[in-house]
Amino acid sequence: MKRFRVLTKFLLFMLSAVLVLAGCSKESSSDKQEDSGKGEPYEVSMAYITFTKIDDLPLVQEEINKIVKEKINATIKLVPINGANYQQQTNLMLTGNEKLDLLVTSSFFGYNTQAAKGQLVALDDLLKSNGKDILEVLPENLLEGNKVNGEIFGIPSMRDWGSYYGFIMRKDIVEKYNIDLSQVKTFADLEAVFKIVKENEPSLTPIVNTGQGSTVTTVLAGGKFDVLGDSLGAVSFKTEKMVNMFEEPEYVEAVELARKWFQAGYILKDSATSQEATANIVKAGKGFGYFSHMKPGFEVQEKGITGHEMVSVKLSDVYSYTDAATGFNLSIARNSQNPEKAMEVINLLYTDKDVMNLLANGIEGKHYAVKPEGVISLPEGVTESNYVFGQWQIGNNFLTYPWEGNDPDYWEQMKQHNDSATFSPAFGFTFNPDPVKTEVAAAMNVLNQYRVGIETGTLDPDKSLPEFNKKLKDAGLEKIIAEKQKQYNEWKKK
Repeated sequence: MKRFRVLTKFLLFMLSAVLVLAGCSKESSSDKQEDSGKGEPYEVSMAYITFTKIDDLPLVQEEINKIVKEKINATIKLVPINGANYQQQTNLMLTGNEKLDLLVTSSFFGYNTQAAKGQLVALDDLLKSNGKDILEVLPENLLEGNKVNGEIFGIPSMRDWGSYYGFIMRKDIVEKYNIDLSQVKTFADLEAVFKIVKENEPSLTPIVNTGQGSTVTTVLAGGKFDVLGDSLGAVSFKTEKMVNMFEEPEYVEAVELARKWFQAGYILKDSATSQEATANIVKAGKGFGYFSHMKPGFEVQEKGITGHEMVSVKLSDVYSYTDAATGFNLSIARNSQNPEKAMEVINLLYTDKDVMNLLANGIEGKHYAVKPEGVISLPEGVTESNYVFGQWQIGNNFLTYPWEGNDPDYWEQMKQHNDSATFSPAFGFTFNPDPVKTEVAAAMNVLNQYRVGIETGTLDPDKSLPEFNKKLKDAGLEKIIAEKQKQYNEWKKK
């Protein structure tokens, strides 16, 4: 009996010890998880747009993951997809079962449709639980502008959300012929500049906008309309009504000016059909300049692409359109196996300076060097970087270093630029085309047939513009505009 009592005491002691050790082990594991982030380790795959092969991507990814693993117990797998194939490839990933957590979405690539189809995760609750810091830094109107059917499906990148229009050109040619750009106050004033270039530099086409970039008319009519993505019914800044932009006086005037310039030989002859990027034509020594929407630091940005010192003239106020919010976002794919962890990654991209600079600029000392004044340049002895990332599409760009050629307070200038923008009366409005999808498909065919030819000055507007508008109406444009106006009115009431 005494032996039984001793054995019982021993077993109770051992059981207590096991429970204490288990408790210690549990506490230690919990502490460890709290140190390195919540839950089990998870790899977040992130698809984004690229235009060139990035040789050093694995090196940069490794450095990013050292920080991300420590902070939220996750790693990021960067999935670059060429811009030409981006929409098709991401749609395949979203409709299939391929592992995908984050992807860059855009109104240019069907963001609204993807959200409406349930291919993206609604982020409203996740923002509050796993992305609180984003709400502290991202302007509320940008999030509001990204809603589809009342829910948020993408977090807009923080960049320039206002833009002005103008013309950018080679500085060496401007200086060679003593062209006084201070005399250029309107788009029409540029004609004298184009005349000088045409007469003195026969190998250079003065205007090299192509169908791949903003057409001449798109820029000339900039600031007058918010085209709401498809241009089939645009909101007039002046009247705040839905109109057929292609019949409006401002558009007709712009088309006529483009035609005049085309006939004078100022516009690229194959501008309506060329697939070449405008900046590449300048880089190849065949062009003088091009119309574009712009922002602070635009000349520095374009110098990096064209290989020439560039100078620009600003010819409009700063405007912000609906695509300022929906232009480039990070969204969580329906395929994600851990949306919470994906949102924590997004949260880091809006708050962590080290992560954003790695993603945007690469590794300090290898891909860039920080100068005493706070801007960055290529490291000494390096003539070309092996890491070029389109940072405008992702995260909080205001956390990154400005490149040499920009002022150290570049991001403060950008903030002032954004704050000066006149916002579209339709900012935040998204159109659901389902009630008129047959008419939209027919009207888009007409757009594809006529628009670029008219807007580059290639087609005679006296003949082609009436034809264009008649065919649009036959396709059902008036029904589309009526439906847009109805949805717009309902949205305004809310």
